[in-house]
Amino acid sequence: MRGRAIKLSPARRLVGDLMRFSIGVPRVTVQRQMNLGVLQKARMAQESKPSWTALFLKGYALLSKETPEFRRAYVKFPRPQLYEYPGSVASVAHEREHDGERVVLLSTIKTPERRSITELGELIQAARSRPVQEIKEFRRALKLARAPAPIRWLLMWLGLNIGRQRARHFGTFQLSVYSGLGAESLNPLTPLTTIFNYGPISEDGSVIVRIHYDHRVMDGANVARALERFEKILNGEIADEVAGFFGSETIPASGSAA
Repeated sequence: MRGRAIKLSPARRLVGDLMRFSIGVPRVTVQRQMNLGVLQKARMAQESKPSWTALFLKGYALLSKETPEFRRAYVKFPRPQLYEYPGSVASVAHEREHDGERVVLLSTIKTPERRSITELGELIQAARSRPVQEIKEFRRALKLARAPAPIRWLLMWLGLNIGRQRARHFGTFQLSVYSGLGAESLNPLTPLTTIFNYGPISEDGSVIVRIHYDHRVMDGANVARALERFEKILNGEIADEVAGFFGSETIPASGSAA
């Protein structure tokens, strides 16, 4: 059957390159059924509801602050070793329209544990709505994707394996979620130490949360305990911030919950 050849766009090449480096990571998944009723109640009480993306992002950043393993990365230069960062850099996946196709691009947020939920929501919304070429990370990634393959692969290898450079270019953890579309990813890939996601959130706050982790950096029992602590952070510090700050100040909506 005769079809047609479709040239890979820069965005498609970028995804392919990320998968090239992600496929070699020995990734394992741990999930937990959470009851976020306390956080759900605090969120629903607000006139302008913060996005779930911002809530989970802030909670995971606080979890990473408490858990050094979540701020570590396996790097290969100058020799295989673990490299620990003093703070987190979040990498958030966004679906954007670019050159006539829907593409996935990654934005980064430095030290999300120090930012308010309001600020995180605004940064996420900006990455979702501003023109693609106005976002520094998007512009830089698409420029790299136009380079010849050997150059792209060399630069990505160096960026992922030089400890001081890795977090700045790629982040320390990633969030990729489709729950706003009523779906969830069971096996997302990333070259980073952890990527987390969550499924659709029910009216009573029940939700499945998954952490996919690099087994070279940590073990499953640590992740299982971290998920339990994550639930407490979401129903504790995050719910308190929502009830306290959002209850006294109206903020612009951060868009649809992801």
